[in-house]
This record gives sequence, C-alpha cells and structure tokens, in this order.
Amino acid sequence: MLVAALIKKIISLFLILFLGALLVRLKVLKAEDSKVLSKLTLYLIIPCVIINAFQVEFSPEIKGGLLLALCAAVIIQLGTIFFAHLLKKPLKLDPVEQCSAVYSNSANLIIPLISAMLGDEWIIFTCPYTAFQLFLLWSHGKSVLCGERGFQLKKILTNTNLIAVFVGVVMLLTGFSFPSPIQDAISSVSVTVGPIAMLVTGMIIGGMDLKKVFRYKRVWLVTFLRLVLLPLPALLLVKFSGMAALVPSGETVLLIVLIASSTPTASMVTQMSQVYGQDADYASAINVISTLMCVFTLPVVVALYQ
Repeated sequence: MLVAALIKKIISLFLILFLGALLVRLKVLKAEDSKVLSKLTLYLIIPCVIINAFQVEFSPEIKGGLLLALCAAVIIQLGTIFFAHLLKKPLKLDPVEQCSAVYSNSANLIIPLISAMLGDEWIIFTCPYTAFQLFLLWSHGKSVLCGERGFQLKKILTNTNLIAVFVGVVMLLTGFSFPSPIQDAISSVSVTVGPIAMLVTGMIIGGMDLKKVFRYKRVWLVTFLRLVLLPLPALLLVKFSGMAALVPSGETVLLIVLIASSTPTASMVTQMSQVYGQDADYASAINVISTLMCVFTLPVVVALYQ
C-alpha cells in the first residue's frame, strides 16, 4: 500500500519535473528563472511547511517520536559519514563526490512524499533529520569542500529552515497557534513545496547540456553510493535494531527517517561547491542523475523495510 502510494507520488512529481524542463526547452522560460523559485522555496515555502507541521497537540507520542527520529538521524548520518570516509581512498573520491554521496535532499523531496504516503500529521517527524543534516553540512560538509576545519555557527543559526524548526518547537511546547487566517495562509503555501521543488529541478535540467552530464563517467558511481550502498546500513538499522519498539509509532517514524536518508543528493552541495571553488557543474550533474534514478530506488528501499 505504502509502496504504491510512493510510486504514484514520485511519478506525479517527475511529470512536473518534465514540464519544467519542457518550458525551458521551448524557450518559454530560461533556466536562470529557476533561481527565483529556489529563493521562494528556501525563504518562504519550506519554513511554512515546517511551522505547519508543528501545529499539532503536544503529547507523549509526539515527544517520543521526535526523540526517536533525532536519535536515528544522528546514528544514520554519522554512520554515513564514517562509511564514506572508509570508501574515500579505495574509490578515490574527491570532495564533491564525498559530499554528494553523504548528503541527501531530505527537505525538498521527503515532505511531499511523506504527505502523500502518510498524511500531513507525519511531516513533523522529518524535521530532526533535516535539522541535524543542516548542522553537518556547515561543519563536516564545509570542511570537506574547502579543506578547513571548524564550522560556521552563523550559517547554521541564521538558516531559515532551522529558524522555522525553532519557531515550530516553541509553538508546540507552548500550545500557541496562529489565528485562523494566518494558519490557512501558511497551510496553503505549504502544499506547493513538492511541485515548486520539482519545477526548479526540471528547469535546471532543461537548461543543461545533457551530453555533458553523461560525460561524467563517475556520476553513476556516486549515484550508486548515494541511493543504494550508503542507505543500506540505515535500512539494516531501522529494520533489525529493535528501535521501532521504543515508541508506539516507532515503525512509521523510522520509515520517515529511512526515506530521508535515501533521497537524491542535496542540492545544497552544488551551491556550496560554487562558494568554495569546487566543480559545481559536476555536483549539479550528480544531483540531476540521482534525482532521476531515485524513482527506481526509493520504492525498493520502502519495500525492503516493510
């Protein structure tokens, strides 16, 4: 049942991706126009999604589920970094390949998928994974890409997604809620996250020279690492560790974390590659190929978990 719902949602999202690419190929829009939608997604839509997710009544079940999601997210993401480090020398992974293999696009893609599969009330459990990955991106990810140790606390604390998580947590703990018109506006904006994110990706693909993308021979290796090999330990952990028994909704919460860890390469890797002088075109190519291939790998991951 869940696999069928996942496949249906992925297909619908990829049709939107195709339409975005088609608009660029037909010269109705330019690939550069996607930057406006990207900023709209980053600074408005995703924060609305996160805040809207916390508009639930705080209960022991919610508390337990969030703690379980956070624990699983920490174990899985640190484990992914460890396994990628072990593979660095044997596979001769460069900085872009390392970060592309480690970091998933857990914010943009997972929210519409979880909404379609399980319902909006489960979106709240995507937040721990996204928040912890954000910390790692600006600490470990930055270190790998620019070769410097340390982390940028300002980048972490001023990130709109993390601010939205903080606001959502405060609202959850205090029981505060927005007046109905404001909440309706936030909810209405939230439902656009999937279509807008896929339109952006499609527009980027539409503006790319696909022959150049496929010239990167190692893009398939990195895609395999991101979508298959590195999520495998996460699958084994959530399926056989017994963590699901810790809270009543444990199996579903861990499914959400597993999907977050199995999504394509984070688009932020491309943006950070630009900032730190790495091959941003290569990072973008990995993002495109892994996004296209996840239509096949994500349903398999969910089926194996069930």
